[in-house]
Amino acid sequence: MRVGSLFSGYGGLDLAVEHVFGAETVWFSEINEPVARVFAHHWTDAPNLGDITSINWHDVPSVDILCGGFPCQDVSTVGKRAGLAPGTRSGLWAQMATAIEILQPQFVVIENVRGLLSTKAIRPTQQGASPDARNPNDATGTDATAALRDLEPDPWGLGDQPARPLRALGAVLGDLADLRYDARWLGIPASLVGAPHPRFRIFVLARRAVPNPSGLGLGQGWGDARSGESAPRDDRSQPSGDRPDDPAWSAPDIGHNVRADRGVLRRWGRYAPAISRWERIIGRPAPSPAILNQAGVWRPAPDFVEWLMGLPDGWVTAPHLGLTSAQQLAALGNGVAPRQASIALQTLLRCEGQPSVHCHSGTSAN
Repeated sequence: MRVGSLFSGYGGLDLAVEHVFGAETVWFSEINEPVARVFAHHWTDAPNLGDITSINWHDVPSVDILCGGFPCQDVSTVGKRAGLAPGTRSGLWAQMATAIEILQPQFVVIENVRGLLSTKAIRPTQQGASPDARNPNDATGTDATAALRDLEPDPWGLGDQPARPLRALGAVLGDLADLRYDARWLGIPASLVGAPHPRFRIFVLARRAVPNPSGLGLGQGWGDARSGESAPRDDRSQPSGDRPDDPAWSAPDIGHNVRADRGVLRRWGRYAPAISRWERIIGRPAPSPAILNQAGVWRPAPDFVEWLMGLPDGWVTAPHLGLTSAQQLAALGNGVAPRQASIALQTLLRCEGQPSVHCHSGTSAN
């Protein structure tokens, strides 16, 4: 199966998608040059299509799976909470929806932060819809706090009360339904798969419900489908192409009962059990957690953060990639833990066709 990657980062979500589906990423879209350099190093044959807002999707090779985690700044609980709205960075979801509409992949995989469940959505007016129908007065008022208070009450019962402002995830799922995709979604913390940190993430797996969608003429107009082209870029630096396919990403045993030895206890204190468990799971000892910068201030060590994400040693931090410590930390802080994404996707695939309290679904018929 062929994968197209959007908002690609260092490729954590792609590693999981390739592992779960036995697939291969054939192109990606990443506008941040240092991060694109990391992706291109590990996917040597995949061109970078560049800025998602400038891509002519009619000229892009078809894929079986389209994956991406659109920017989270405006839906994150630690951001300004502008919401999923036109003109915001998180509003680039509209460009991903346009790519889905034109490319019609069999599967769509989306990852994003917990804030999708609690941030409001202000949806663009589409053809044939009035603004009032898509955005109740309470959703677009000047009092943002009041608007958030009046969100539909149940973060998992998305879209059940159309008179209430939609949560961001509800808008995403509604757009997928309009595009004739059935979707399942779940939220899990990284600690559930053994990582020594919470990093709660929402994962959506959508499957095309219409077998032969050509000629539907949906005409929804999520994003501005550009007529110009975004020139492919060469971001490679000593290309690798050697990507891991770690069996541990599928292993259900996360070693809750791991005991830390005396040396680990002395070094890590109360964090020792969590550190020991993750060391066992990923098969690699923890590096030093902090470094002293030139100003004499202790800062997180990039290779430790890389280890926390369960990435191979040097995936982002290898010297020949040429990223500064700040660039490495920025890339890792915005990334996806492959084991977490892999187990989430496997769970969602198992949920297909059967009810489950762990998965939530919405279909194009709802």
